[in-house]
Amino acid sequence: MTLNGWIQIALYCAVVLALVKPLGLYMTRVFNGERTLLSPIIAPVERGLYRVSGIDARQEQHWLAYTGAVILFHILGFAVLYAILRLQAVLPFNPAEQAAVAPDLAFNTSASFITNTNWQSYGGETTLSYLAQMLGLTHQNFLSAATGIAVAVALIRGFARASTGTIGSFWVDVTRATLYVLLPICIPYTLFLVWQGMPQTLGAYVDATTLEGAKQTIAVGPVASQVAIKMLGTNGGGFFNANAAHPFENPTALSNFVQMVSIFVIGAALTNVFGRMVGDERQGWAILAAMGVLFLAGVFVTYWAETNGSSVLNSFGLTGGNMEGKETRFGIAASALFAVITTAASCGAVNAMHDSFTALGGMIPLINMQLGEIIIGGVGAGLYGMLIFVIVAIFVAGLMVGRTPEYLGKKIEAKEVKMAMLGILCLPLMMLGGTAIATVVSAGLAGPANAGPHGFSEILYAYTSAAANNGSAFGGLTANTLFYNSTLAIGMLVGRFFVKIPVLAIAGSLAAKKTIPTSAGTFPTHGGLFIGLLVGVILIVGGLTFFPSLALGPIVEHLAGAAGQTFATGG
Repeated sequence: MTLNGWIQIALYCAVVLALVKPLGLYMTRVFNGERTLLSPIIAPVERGLYRVSGIDARQEQHWLAYTGAVILFHILGFAVLYAILRLQAVLPFNPAEQAAVAPDLAFNTSASFITNTNWQSYGGETTLSYLAQMLGLTHQNFLSAATGIAVAVALIRGFARASTGTIGSFWVDVTRATLYVLLPICIPYTLFLVWQGMPQTLGAYVDATTLEGAKQTIAVGPVASQVAIKMLGTNGGGFFNANAAHPFENPTALSNFVQMVSIFVIGAALTNVFGRMVGDERQGWAILAAMGVLFLAGVFVTYWAETNGSSVLNSFGLTGGNMEGKETRFGIAASALFAVITTAASCGAVNAMHDSFTALGGMIPLINMQLGEIIIGGVGAGLYGMLIFVIVAIFVAGLMVGRTPEYLGKKIEAKEVKMAMLGILCLPLMMLGGTAIATVVSAGLAGPANAGPHGFSEILYAYTSAAANNGSAFGGLTANTLFYNSTLAIGMLVGRFFVKIPVLAIAGSLAAKKTIPTSAGTFPTHGGLFIGLLVGVILIVGGLTFFPSLALGPIVEHLAGAAGQTFATGG
């Protein structure tokens, strides 16, 4: 570990923190329906959309209606994207003449992008047309991100309101998230990326002759516009197969830094929105502090592990750290930081191959996802995922003192705890259940490129990434098969909707409750004790649930490597 590396990490954290309050204030005004600097430009467009679609912006929804709207929105999005992928061979803007996407891959990709997972069992530049990338994937990158933000705002209203039967209008929330938050940032962001050297063209792929005289086809396309929203919306799906390690998706050190900031900025700022809307900004800072503790711990372990390399590398005299699978233009520090950010934020973009990390360095991205998309998390999903753990932590605190648990003046009762546990438990069911099946059936065992614990980690990482709606991959798993396309798609859908639905049920239940005034016995939820309790609950739940699987994968791989044992490549 170097001083330069720690300066990069510290600068990154400082920039993200500096953006939390201004962006949080802006988004609070947006979702409260207040006037903003962009209102003169965007408000007429917003009203026009409501008129065309027949939406009454003043009509709010019960949580059941809000949930129904969310599900209907995703069903329609799935149908549109599936049709585009299956018909891309006969649709325009296909200069490379890409064939129609196979049914199982189209199913997997559609499920992936509507759930904000963006898992890719294909190489983008060799599989998809420009139209499929723009109208299909980029379009869903905006809408899946906006949906996550909308659900988070609905849950915030549940805590902020009292004795009401509504939690807002999904159609209004998703429209405002897109028009006022995502688009205004993505437009200048795209121009910045073009300035940095990222392609943005509808022209055909470029044929070039190398210095040795060989012919090479260089894939280009409308890259910058997709990368902007893939990062800002924590989508992660790359235009190119190599994702953010590709020089056309991540041309410079500056573009790499800005992309890392954009992955965290909305998720971090939503904690400030939470504090403002419930009337106490300290509550938002407490949640962000808990996220920050887990994030910094992950950065330290990953950076340390990759800097120290492994005993096998060191035995060959390679003592400069583990550079396998990393871009030399980014180095170990920026690669380790990016890996932790992208899995903490449920983004899934990668600028290094996690399959090539050391056993312990690769374990941290796994843990980040297994904890449930709550360390900043996907836009919106991170906040409502963390608030689920807040409910559990408050319940535990109530048990310890023999008092009915309360949070922000709302009694946390059986319904809220049951819904919270449903949202928590559905993830390990998909992560561990899918892994268990894949490790005992021939179709699953045909996927990993490595034997032994590393091969197990490749499978575990895939199902963890799917259920956590992250989308990153270890890289050593051949996942474009009927078995993996189908089972991973199921994991993505369950991981998204079996969390969203309980969250909205909690929002409706809390909004209907009366607010209880604080008293001498009220547990303060903005100080260090609460932050420690919350972090402890998260780690205990994660440790009890996932430690056995980690012991079979990265932990035993690390111990075996320390003893000089390696595992041959093979299925």
